[in-house]
Amino acid sequence: MALTVTFMGTPAFAVPTLSAIANAGHRVPAVYSQPPRKAGRRGLKLTPSPVQIEAERLGLCVRTPLNFRDPAEIEAFAALKADVAVVVAYGLLLPQALLDAPRFGCLNGHGSLLPRWRGAAPIQRAIEAGDARTAMMVMQMEAGLDTGPVALTAETAIGPSETAGELQERLALISAELLVEALAKLEAGTLAFEDQAEIGARTGRQPVYAKKIDKAETRIDWQADARDIAGKINGFSPMPGAWTTIAFSKEPERMKLLRAEVAAGSGPAGTVIGDDLTVACGTGAVRLLEVQRAGGKKIAAGELLRGTPVPIGTALGGEPA
Repeated sequence: MALTVTFMGTPAFAVPTLSAIANAGHRVPAVYSQPPRKAGRRGLKLTPSPVQIEAERLGLCVRTPLNFRDPAEIEAFAALKADVAVVVAYGLLLPQALLDAPRFGCLNGHGSLLPRWRGAAPIQRAIEAGDARTAMMVMQMEAGLDTGPVALTAETAIGPSETAGELQERLALISAELLVEALAKLEAGTLAFEDQAEIGARTGRQPVYAKKIDKAETRIDWQADARDIAGKINGFSPMPGAWTTIAFSKEPERMKLLRAEVAAGSGPAGTVIGDDLTVACGTGAVRLLEVQRAGGKKIAAGELLRGTPVPIGTALGGEPA
């Protein structure tokens, strides 16, 4: 017997889970997503979210409230009489009355090894911090930020130069499988939960807040340690993208750094020390693997060097004009 599931999500990361739930035969009376946003070169065209696009493709009802401050929105949500709500990267705070409305509450798909990395950017912060592993977890939502008890966990290793974009794509597919499994166990009455405090005591993981990435963080400080710099470059890729400046001509220009790995070598921080675009850091060095010049496309470092030589001794990080 299928469940009645209200789905709540916004970005492409949530699309595989919505599709999997619908394909598993569950009834989805409504899909909630953030409202269409202005996009396009002039920012004039309203563009629906990836989840809204997928929901409409599936023929599902879509609702896009700005928030849930209006009691009528909560009443409309409760009137769906859902068995459970599934929330994946929705992006809006849910009041307690809404969390309590479905018969079994709200299940959240969260991309980290809770209680580590609660908050807005768990995938990016895990890579930035140099974590070797992360996970998708299914938890029961509470009023606190990502504090609810956990039902299912699917761990995965983080590659040494894996970017946040690549890891998000992998975790999105894991999320789809895991939440379909969670719904099957919920339907069978076998979905069990473990408190995050117990998980922390068992694993040694402590709560860490994964704050939203601020643009002020994205400029690379070459005085930092090589592992920290590589983590920031990979963790912020593809968006918002870490960056530095480089003088291809007379004046320094911005260049996005989209993939890097720790490399051998040393020298003055921010100086190119290898013909493969290895750059010295405050401690150690990083090899830049993918970059993007202003107005250009993402390219491998080797492709950049074939068209635009960057001699050993070139200094990165000067003030742009």
